[in-house]
Amino acid sequence: MRGGAKRRPSYPLDYYPNTYEALMFSFPVYLAMHIPDGYLSLPVSLVTGGIAIALIALSLNRVQSEYKERTVPLMGVSAAFIFAAQMINFPIVGGTSGHLMGGTLAGILLGPWAGSLVMSVVFIVQSVMFQDGGLTALGANITIMGLIGTFGGYYLYRVIRFLIGRNTWLGMSVGTAIASWTSVVVASAVCAVMLALSDTVPLALGMTAMLSWHFMIGIGEAFITLSVTSFIWKTRPEIIYDVPLSAIKQTESDHF
Repeated sequence: MRGGAKRRPSYPLDYYPNTYEALMFSFPVYLAMHIPDGYLSLPVSLVTGGIAIALIALSLNRVQSEYKERTVPLMGVSAAFIFAAQMINFPIVGGTSGHLMGGTLAGILLGPWAGSLVMSVVFIVQSVMFQDGGLTALGANITIMGLIGTFGGYYLYRVIRFLIGRNTWLGMSVGTAIASWTSVVVASAVCAVMLALSDTVPLALGMTAMLSWHFMIGIGEAFITLSVTSFIWKTRPEIIYDVPLSAIKQTESDHF
């Protein structure tokens, strides 16, 4: 499963010895977050496509009006890193692996608007060039992992950071870890709802399987995102969106 998990091939339901294994291993394509063509109904595809187009248009407008020119190279580097990182899978259980989604990471580094634009570009390239996610489901994939993953992850991170300490490493790290994990789990739940609305898989079945896998995948997401942001905090904190002042002061003191 991509976005998501990659798993062993599925077999008929009666192949499995119990209901749990049947639930977890019989819908490998349906329950990926990179939804392929043919798994969403026309209304769901149209609605999510409209949301994705609006998101990209608004993001372009906000980036052009509010962001500095130096952000553009960082957007390119971030897009390349997230694209490459999504190709690297980490094992979880039962012959299953997951990979970075990257929405919260993009939001932390670039802010929600530029981060959503970067994620949209990544998904478009994956869909067009690598058939990773269907063209008719592109709007849904951008909505799930670009809008929910980036905007939802960023603003949850922001709230937690301000509650614990805006300019402290504790606030930054706790906010990063919780927001990264939550963004993956919530995005997987929304994906299950879309598939259920399209009559692809029953809601209870899809929700249970998606949340079971992505609960664990979210831990990997949190670890990777926290590792990257920790490194940047220590070396180049000024490139973080809404940079913590304490990080800049600490870096400056280390240089003198």
